Amino acid sequence: MPGILTLAPVLPVVVLDDVADAVPLARALVAGGLPAVEVTLRTEAALGAIRAIAAEVPEATVGAGTVLDAGHVAGAAAAGARFLVSPGWTEPLLAAARAAGLPFLPGVSSASEVMALLERGVREMKFFPAEASGGVAWLKSLGAALPAARFCPTGGIGPGSAPDYLALPNVGCVGGTWMLPADALARHDWGRITRLAREAAALRA
Repeated sequence: MPGILTLAPVLPVVVLDDVADAVPLARALVAGGLPAVEVTLRTEAALGAIRAIAAEVPEATVGAGTVLDAGHVAGAAAAGARFLVSPGWTEPLLAAARAAGLPFLPGVSSASEVMALLERGVREMKFFPAEASGGVAWLKSLGAALPAARFCPTGGIGPGSAPDYLALPNVGCVGGTWMLPADALARHDWGRITRLAREAAALRA
């Protein structure tokens, strides 16, 4: 599997309350040019949603987000997740992700955390919460000191700020939710989500 950061310029961060929405939502995102889908483990429906997407939307690369411990890793792997994303990281979580053999984006928000992961051979990371932790300026500064690290900034990013992040050499993609407005999800307006996904996919064009 290609690196998570190279799948698309934007990684949709999905929160689902109904497993029935998973497949049409994933198809809508793929149709718009966003094949990677991060389903966060924040709801009861999350693992079922991952399982459904993995089984029925083979053109999507579905992953699990908000992965906090080894139990989450095991559950996500069993459901068919192809990558893992966490808001932070611990040694046990890193070990569990490696044991599962799944690509893992551990979350960081300080230079010390980045250095610790680089020491452990991790080069791809999630910068979270991006806007609250220094945003584009932080990543620019860090890139000069720690050029080996590459990031998926997530948290507070929208279509207006995403291009500034994507222009940085140490940013592979950004995570966001703006292509998934709550009213479109509630109305099952998959066409609107596809249009928003298409606009997001073009941000790096």
